[in-house]
Formats: sequence, C-alpha cells, structure tokens
Amino acid sequence: MPIKIPDTLPAFETLVDEGVRVMTETVAIRQDIRPLQIGLLNLMPNKIKTEVQMARLIGATPLQVELSLVRVNGHRPKNTPEDHLLAFYETWEEVKGRKFDGFIITGAPVETLEYEEVTYWQELKRIFDWTATNVHSTLNVCWGAMAAIYHFHGVPKYPLKEKAFGVYRHQNLKPSSVYLNGFSDDFAVPVSRWTEVRRTDIERVPELEILMESKEMGVCLVHEQSCNRLYMFNHVEYDSTSLSEEYFRDVDAGAPIKLPHDYFPHNDATLPPQNRWRSHAHLFFGNWINEIYQTTPYELEKIGTASTRLSF
Repeated sequence: MPIKIPDTLPAFETLVDEGVRVMTETVAIRQDIRPLQIGLLNLMPNKIKTEVQMARLIGATPLQVELSLVRVNGHRPKNTPEDHLLAFYETWEEVKGRKFDGFIITGAPVETLEYEEVTYWQELKRIFDWTATNVHSTLNVCWGAMAAIYHFHGVPKYPLKEKAFGVYRHQNLKPSSVYLNGFSDDFAVPVSRWTEVRRTDIERVPELEILMESKEMGVCLVHEQSCNRLYMFNHVEYDSTSLSEEYFRDVDAGAPIKLPHDYFPHNDATLPPQNRWRSHAHLFFGNWINEIYQTTPYELEKIGTASTRLSF
C-alpha cells in the first residue's frame, strides 16, 4: 500500500520520482481499511528534507500509512518557509487530543546545549509524557533519542572531543529482535553528532535493551519493551549525500571538520559517495511499522491503555 500525504507536499513529487508509491485522499478513502496513523514531530531546521527522508522509508511498507506532520509551538525554524508550515504542519497543541499508532521524534541541531537550555524543552517534555498515553510505539531519533532517554530515565549525554562523523560498521546484538529481522550481523550506519550516550549508563536501567552497537561509535539502538519505545542515536534515514552536504557546509563556513569516516570512495571528496545503508534503513522502518500493525488496537481510542501494551 502507498503512503498517504498531501498532494501538494514537496515530498510528493520527489517520492513519485523515486518510485515510492503515494496515494491521494480520493484513492485512500475508497479502501475499506484503517490506515496506520503515524505522526512525525519534525525538529530539524530544514523540515522539507527530513520529510522526504522519513516518508521515503515509511512509504515502502505494504501497509497503508497516513503521515501527519507536527511541530513544536515554541520555536520557528529559519530554513523552512512559513507558508510551508502553515499548509502542512500542525502544532502539537493542535494534535494532542489525537491517538497515533506510531510517532517519530527527530533530532535537532541543539545537542551541544544542556537540555534545559533548549527553548522548547518544557514543551518537548510534555510531548514525551503525552506519547506514553496517546502513542502505541514511539521512535526517537538522534538528539530526539538522547533527549527522550534523558527525560524518561536520566541517562546523560556526554560531549565528544570531535564530531562523530561518517559511516561506521555496527553489530547486530540481538538477531531475534523483531526490529532486526533480516539484518546482517555487521552493517553500515551513518553517524553525525557531537555528543554520545554510554553503555554503562544504559545498563543501569533494567527496562532498556541495547540492540545495535558500534565498536568505535558506541550504542546505536535501544529498545524499551514495556512502552514500545525505540531510541535510535544515529541516522539510518540519511540520504546518500547527507554527510557530504554537512561536510561541505562546514568547510565553506570555515568550521573545524574532518573528512567523514569511510564515506567518500578512497577518501576523495570529489567522488560521489555510495549508499551502503539503504537496505538496512528500509528493513528497520519496515520492521517497526509491521510490529505496530501486528500489535496496535484497531480502535484508535484504545491506544495507551494497559491492555494494549503488548510485548514486542
């Protein structure tokens, strides 16, 4: 089944050009099924790019998915036109009365700040708490994952001496996990962050289980079964060119940045990078959406009740 997004969303044409099936409202209502309700709280400054990255992976599922774009009310992004926000986004205050089968909270370029210094931190804390009662399964990504695991369990983040930046080999620590169905034992994942969470802190929380890890970059994916919550600290959703765009942006700005690790062929930044993580990104998102479909209640209003907290 295709993903249902507004016909005029910029991601629509991009996804069609890539062969991702999308559907219009007219086609969707002819199908006598309940589409999965997935919300995307987009904290990134360039929201259009993030919309495409997430919709590409969500739209690859054989299930019908309706994607809702959400933003915080206490922050105005500089790199997204106001008319785009007004046309396609709702604030969390506007959607907080709804229930969602799945909800994604993205990263944000604020990781060097203390959480309490982020202008929308109080609102984000309310959103985290809201997901426990209004969302069946939450996927927190990069800074969003660090913020969530800090909010719920007090797991701190630590600044790095230099940016963790590049494509790194990761290990599948639990092949039996439903989220890692079809994963290789060893696979590539893009990394781009200035901070980290540490295994020793995570291991102190019995509810948390580490599923993916890199010998060089540390913990990548954590699962919290009791509340169907995932913490993804790296960027499986990245485009082929995402790291190169970050690299050349910093070079042009005169910011200190090293060549991304194991990314450009022969470490030559004039050569186009090859995407070595795309298949596992699709596997991960497909597994997540399939588990939502298998365990979420048909009646949306039952989401968040004790009887629907099934074991994943």
